[in-house]
Amino acid sequence: MTQQTDGRTDVLWFLPTHGDGRYLGAAEGARAVSLDYLRQIAQASDDLGYYGVLLPTGRSCEDSWIVASALAPLTRRLRFLVAVRPGLMEPSAAARMASTLDRISGGRLLINVVTGGDPVELRGDGVFLDHDARYAVTDEFLTIWRGLLAGDTVSYEGSHLRAENGRLIFPPVQSPYPPLYFGGSSPAGIAVAAEHCDVYLTWGEPPAGVAEKIALAREAAERKGKTFSYGIRLHVIVRETESEAWEAAERLISRLDDATIAQAQATLKRQDSVGQNRMMALHGGRRDKLVVSPNLWAGVGLVRGGAGTALVGSADQVADRMKEYIDLGIDRFILSGYPHLEEAYRFAELVFPKLPLRATTGNGDAPAARNNGPFGEVIANDIVPTRRVGAH
Repeated sequence: MTQQTDGRTDVLWFLPTHGDGRYLGAAEGARAVSLDYLRQIAQASDDLGYYGVLLPTGRSCEDSWIVASALAPLTRRLRFLVAVRPGLMEPSAAARMASTLDRISGGRLLINVVTGGDPVELRGDGVFLDHDARYAVTDEFLTIWRGLLAGDTVSYEGSHLRAENGRLIFPPVQSPYPPLYFGGSSPAGIAVAAEHCDVYLTWGEPPAGVAEKIALAREAAERKGKTFSYGIRLHVIVRETESEAWEAAERLISRLDDATIAQAQATLKRQDSVGQNRMMALHGGRRDKLVVSPNLWAGVGLVRGGAGTALVGSADQVADRMKEYIDLGIDRFILSGYPHLEEAYRFAELVFPKLPLRATTGNGDAPAARNNGPFGEVIANDIVPTRRVGAH
C-alpha cells in the first residue's frame, strides 16, 4: 500500500555508544567508546548532511544525555535523538533535562521514548513491571512530561505516577516540545504511540511487514484524530558493486562461531518485546536464512539486539530499496554501519546523491550540501571533478 507523503526523506546516523568495530562479536578490530571517537562520527555526520544521530540507551551504553550534551556544542546542524526511559526517571526531571538540552543545542533535540523490553535488565534498574504495565507507566509519564514542556501547570494522579502543581520554569526552544519518536509493535505500544507521539518507528522488516505495522499505527492514530510520520531503523552495507557489498556482509560476521550465536540468541529470547521477537523470527538464529527480502540481510541480528537487519548492495540497489520504504510512507531513516565513522562517509558519498533528501535543515542554518557530497581533489589544480558512473 502506498502512502501519501511529499516523497522526500531525512536520514539520521547512529552514535555507537555501546562499542564499534570491524567484526561483530569479536575483539579483533574493535574500537573503544571514547568521546574523541564519538566526536569524529558526530562531526562527520554534521558535515555530510545527516539530519541527526540516534544515541542508544541501556546498561550496555554510555549515557545518551551526557554524550549528547558533550557533542552538541561541537556540531552545528546535527540533531540528537536521545532516549527518555519511563520508569527509570521522574517525568519532571526528564522534562527539565529535555528543555535544557533543547536550549543549549539551539533546538536540535529529538526524543526517543524507550519503554524497554528486557525484564532482566529492567529488574536490575529497579523496574519490576510486566510488559503492559510498563506501557501504562509510559502513558502516564508522557502525559505529565508533555504538559510540563507545553507550559502547563500539571496536577495528575494515575495508577503509577502522580504530580501536584508541577511546573517547568525554562521552556524548550521547540514548541510545544521536542518531537517524540516511539517504536512499539505490540497493541499496548501502538496505543501509547497514537496517544502521544509524532514519529512512529519500526525496525527493518521486509516491506510487507513494515506496511502491516504502518497500517496498524495509522489506524490507531486516526482514531485519535492525528497523523504520524514514520521512521525505520536499519543497518547499511553499501559498496560500488553488489558483490563487494555481500562480501563485506559475510566478512562482518566472519568471526562469529556457533556457540556465540547460540548464547546471543538465548539472551535475546528472554525479552518480552514483540518487536524483538519479530526480528528474531526473520532468521531463527540460522546462518542459512539471513537474506529475508531482496537486499535485506538479517546477519546483524544473530548477535545484536534491537535493529538486526541491513540493506546490502550497490548504491543503486540500496537507494531503490529505500525508495520502496518511502513509497510505504517512511519519511526518515535511522541508519548505521560498521565501523560507523567510515560507513557514514561511504553511505553519504554513494547513496545521498540518489535519494530525495529534504533540502533544508529546518533550524535556520544554511542547508548542508546533501545531494552533492565531497567534490574530491581538484584535477591538475584547476578542474573540479564531476560525478561519473563507472563501468562495472
